[in-house]
Amino acid sequence: MRFRSPWEKPKFRSAADTAKEDGLIFTASKLKGAFVLEPERREDQRGFFARTFCRHEFEAHGLNPLVVQCNIAYNKRKGTMRGMHFQNPPHQEAKLVRCTKGAILDVILDLRRDSPTYKQWVSAELTEDNHKMLYVPEGFAHGYQTLTEVSEIIYQVSQFYTPESASGVRHDDPAFALQWPLPVAVISDLDRKWPDFKG
Repeated sequence: MRFRSPWEKPKFRSAADTAKEDGLIFTASKLKGAFVLEPERREDQRGFFARTFCRHEFEAHGLNPLVVQCNIAYNKRKGTMRGMHFQNPPHQEAKLVRCTKGAILDVILDLRRDSPTYKQWVSAELTEDNHKMLYVPEGFAHGYQTLTEVSEIIYQVSQFYTPESASGVRHDDPAFALQWPLPVAVISDLDRKWPDFKG
């Protein structure tokens, strides 16, 4: 890594140039547009330094790089369920989800009616130790279950939260057969009462 003098004029860097540098490792899932991301670490005696987001790298992979809000969710109990949530058009949102404390099983569900993987889902274990992130495209439902007694999750989202567009499906809706590792210890009334999915 080269450090630039404060008097040196910065050079323009293209998306292709940035994508060639050490940064993020993108692993595609079976659901088009959904990725597990891992930071590529630069380690030394202090620990490590890594990039967790780069607009150029997102663009190079065809992902939405827009971030308009960042949210945090803190959960007290193992087995807590949040989801499955999404926003209806025209407020569909992409998300980048990372667990900064504890561990979760993060699940995304393809609800794009014109998609060849419509109603299919994938999961990823996100932990404070593996530093993995899940990119959730527009048109997906998203939810997770906590695997530790205390957990903290950070979301970067591409759309402002719009209450009138917020919706969801149940974590146990038979239309999807989602699989969860633990009995549900805590869940909101709203998430428990989503109606059966029709579609």
